[in-house]
Parts: sequence; C-alpha cells; structure tokens
Amino acid sequence: MVLENINSQNDIKKLDKEQLSVLADEIREFLIGKISVSGGHLASNLGVVELTMAIHMAFELPRDKIIWDVGHQAYTHKLLTGRKNGFETLRKYGGMSGFPKRKESSCDAFDTGHSSTSISAGIGYVQGSALMGEDYHVVSVIGDGALTGGMAYEALNNAARLNKNFIIVLNDNHMSISENVGGMSAYLSSIRTNDVYTGLKTGVTSALNRIPIYGKRIVKRIRKTKSGIKQWFIPGMLFEDMGITYLGPVDGHDMDKMIKVFQEAKKLNSAVLVHVLTQKGKGYAPAERHPARFHGAEPFAVDTGLPAGKRSAANYTDIFSTVMRKIGDRYPNVVAVTAAMPDGTGLKRFSNMFPDRFFDVGIAEEHAVTFAAGLAAAGLIPVVAVYSSFLQRAYDQILHDVCIQNLHVIFAIDRAGLVGSDGDTHQGIFDLSYLSTIPNMCIMAPKNKWELSDMMKFALQYDGPIAIRYPRGEAYAGLEQFRAPIVYGKSEIIYDEEDIVLLAVGSMVKVAYEARRRLKESGFGCSLVNVRFVKPIDEELLLQIQKEHKLFVTLEENVKCGGFGEHVLDFMNEIKSKVNILNITLPDDYVEHGNVEILKRELGIDAESVVKKIIAEYTGL
Repeated sequence: MVLENINSQNDIKKLDKEQLSVLADEIREFLIGKISVSGGHLASNLGVVELTMAIHMAFELPRDKIIWDVGHQAYTHKLLTGRKNGFETLRKYGGMSGFPKRKESSCDAFDTGHSSTSISAGIGYVQGSALMGEDYHVVSVIGDGALTGGMAYEALNNAARLNKNFIIVLNDNHMSISENVGGMSAYLSSIRTNDVYTGLKTGVTSALNRIPIYGKRIVKRIRKTKSGIKQWFIPGMLFEDMGITYLGPVDGHDMDKMIKVFQEAKKLNSAVLVHVLTQKGKGYAPAERHPARFHGAEPFAVDTGLPAGKRSAANYTDIFSTVMRKIGDRYPNVVAVTAAMPDGTGLKRFSNMFPDRFFDVGIAEEHAVTFAAGLAAAGLIPVVAVYSSFLQRAYDQILHDVCIQNLHVIFAIDRAGLVGSDGDTHQGIFDLSYLSTIPNMCIMAPKNKWELSDMMKFALQYDGPIAIRYPRGEAYAGLEQFRAPIVYGKSEIIYDEEDIVLLAVGSMVKVAYEARRRLKESGFGCSLVNVRFVKPIDEELLLQIQKEHKLFVTLEENVKCGGFGEHVLDFMNEIKSKVNILNITLPDDYVEHGNVEILKRELGIDAESVVKKIIAEYTGL
C-alpha cells in the first residue's frame, strides 16, 4: 500500500505520478472504512482528496501555512501529515479531533470549526510574516458555501490591498451542508458553465503559443493583465473587480492541473483566488447521491451506505420538525428561517409544505437574525432555527435588531448543551449566558419532548423575542404525567418535599429525576422543580421554597458564568436569604470532543456525580 509510506509531512513528494493516483484511491478507501465505524464528516473529505494532495505537493509543510475553512474536510490533510494511526480515536474522548488543531500538529496552522473564517486568518498570517521578517506562503481553503458568510467578504475586501502573495483556494462543490443558495451560488455556476470563455481561452492560448518567438511572451503578458480575456467574457468578474487575481476554474480532481495553477499562483505578489471544481462525496456512490446525508455521517454499512444498527427513537429535532409542520398549517403568518441547514434543524418538511414561507439564507447567521427582525417588523412571526454554537455569531443582531425593538422572533436553538464528537467549536454551552444578558429576551428549555411542543405553542402567543433551547439526541420521553400549562415566567413543581430542592433546566431535569431517586434511597427529602424559564427566573417560587429547604441545587448544561445558577445566586443574595446554594454546571472552559455520556461523567453533571456533590454539600451544612 502506498498510504503505508506516508508517515510524516512532505512524504507525498517522494511518490511518482502512478503512485499518486493509487494513493488517492487508498485514501478514499481508508476514509470510508474508518468513518463507517466511527462516524464523521465523509462527503466533504472525499471531495477534496486530490485537492489536498495537490496542495501538499505544491507547498512545503509546516513552513507554508494551510488554513482550512470550517476544517471538517481536513481528514486527508491529517493523513498526509502522519496522523494515520490517530483515526482509530477520531472524535473520541481523548483522541484525535475531527477538525484542525494547532496543539495536535505543527502542520495545522489555525484552529477552525465555524465557517467563513479562513481568509481573515490567512491575511493575519500574511501580514504577520511580513512584520516578523519571515517568508512563507499562506493558503486559505474556503468552500463556495462558506462564501455566503459576510465575514468572507470583509476579508476579501481587505485581501485586495495586499502586496504580498496570498492564495485563496475556492473549493466549489455546489454544497455547504445542504445545497447552496443565493447570488454567489448562481454567480459561480455561471463561471462553471461558461464554455464560451473556457473554450475561447484554450483556443486563443494555443494559437498564440504557435507564434514563433513572441507567442509565449504574449500569453504571459495576457495572464498578468487584470483586464485580460476573462475580463471580457465573464460578466462582472467579481474577484478581479475587487482587485484579486482570479485563476480557474480548474478540475479539482486533476492533480497535475492544480499543481501547475498553484505554482503560477505562488509567483504573484498579491492576493490570488484559485477556483477549483470538486464533487462532494467523490468515489463513494451513496455519498455522491446523497452528499447532505453524508456530511456528518453516523456509522453506516459500507456496501449500502445505510445507517448501521436500528433507528433510534425520535430526537428533539424530529419533534421540532413535526411541530413546525403543524404550526405551518394553523398559522399562515408563521415563516421559517435557516442558515444553510434545512435538514440539520428539521425545517425540511416545513420547506416542502410551505416553500413560500421558508427562507434559507445560506451560511449567514447574522443576516438570518436581522432578516427575521425585518419579517417580524412587517407583521409575520419568524422562527429562526439554528444550532446553539452558530447562534453565537449573531449576538449583536439579536441584541441590536431584535431585542431593542422587542420584536416577536422565535429562536429555536438546537444542539444546546454538550454535542459530543465535534468538540469545543460546536458545544452549545454558552447560550444561556449570552442570551440572558439581553433585555427583553425570554429563554425557555423543555424537560421532555411534549414540553418542546408546548413551548413552541406558547412562543407563538408570546409577544416579543423568545428562545427555546433543546439538546442534541433522543428526546426524553419520561415524566409525561407532568404537563402543567405553561405560564409566563413560572416553573413547574414536579415533587414537593423538604430539605433539598433540585432546580433543573431543560435536559438536566432527566438527570435531576434520577439523582432525586438515589437521594430518596439514601434517606434525603428532595423536591424537584422543572425550571422552564431561565429568563425571567421564577422569583416568587424561590421566595416560597426557601422556607422549607436548606439547600438549593441548580442544574444546567451550560457554563457557570452567566448561567441560570448564577442568576439564582444573585437573587437570593439580593434578598439576603440564608439558604445554601450549590450550582451544578459545566466548567467555565472549552469542552473537547467525545461521547456525550463520557463528557457528562468527566465534567461531573451525570446523576452519580450530582448525588455525590449534593450529599457532600448537605452533610457539611
């Protein structure tokens, strides 16, 4: 096997052309085999095998810097930098990350995980190398889907001012997670399909090259001229008009062509964009047919591409999807907004049923929120479905455009809390903190699948900004007998006893229920409260229960700083209460990748850990 000879960076340069072709096939076979067992990002990685190999052939690592936008497509890069054995622990607790990590390898130039950041980071490296007196190439690889993010255009605008080499590789595969939308997608499609331009360029170049003595000089001069042939025949030439040299499009599965283009790009003392056309899922038929399904794949059978094992029970995204479809039937003024994730957020059914009321704005969370504010101002009720980790990117828009105006925008926040294998860039553990700082914002969290449905119905009647946060994974079906009507700002008392009271937020109600059972077996009196509202907190309830309880225990799947527990602590201090308070939270830190249950145990928020902390605290009173 050729892959066995790749044990460190730049080993690929020792291979001949025939071996390179074999290596590409072996990499795909390796990735399919490993990801079918562990799960992970498959389609995006299969699409960039030759592109990654060409970059490694054309540049010198780790001296030259490669920055992968998002970074989920960096598996081949990891293989080519000697991390083959790490795939046994890919995305597992304590194992290799599914994204580039500087602490993992000197060949990972920049930690990534969110979209549209690579050009900005690349410019930082370019300017930094000049100021530090160093000389190396910087390559930022960004997908066409990521170019829907506004930050990418801010960076492109800045890149045009560079007088030092900076290479932007546009990996154009027609996809982000779902199919791309919007003007940039249409623009790139026009370049891909402009046979007049590509045919004319080839014909003119061939004709000029046949002219003795002067032909090659003319071709060279044309290539250096910004107002060259491509300027005449591709309307707009967005990148060239911005001051960035455009090369391409080039076949992203032809290593020879890409290496030649990269060698040309290295000669320019300015920003240059190399437009590369790839196929997401290349080389594996199920992923080619269903690239969105194989974006973040669960373990699957290689021969069929079907998920391995039995279909699990409905998850919270499934419940949200069903509720939204029913809401769409009953409320013609409800619209749905997503940022390039109709499948991931569960809005696909709504989009199929109500296409005129569904808006996919691409990877552009900031725009999604302000767009929703405009919809609300126009009299509609927009539901913005988004992952917790990605909503962070739109903090200012939530504050400035939605909450200052007190607009009725519903935020359906998926993947709140620990998400597991995608790691620190994707854990949704800050939303309670950053949202609760904003005046006019109302924040809710359901204890089970029925309460998610009830909260969505409540949110429709609420007049103002409201967020409902729910976790990834199977929807909790316990405590179905407790379904008191939802009243603004009021918690739900599930068990009312004395001594210890558990105040649990959302997903932690399940943990608190189990902890209470264990505490009861140990002889402790224990009440259980389903908090429901993180903002506003139920001050009336807190005043009431302090009379019968010695210890308040708050439980939340959020960092401590700014979370629910801190708000309870602040209120009890304000009223000078003598009650003791124990906050069960995640640490004020970033949480690495790993199985969610393992992470909960390691971080001390599983039922067993919670009980130990409570007993230790209570017996010490």
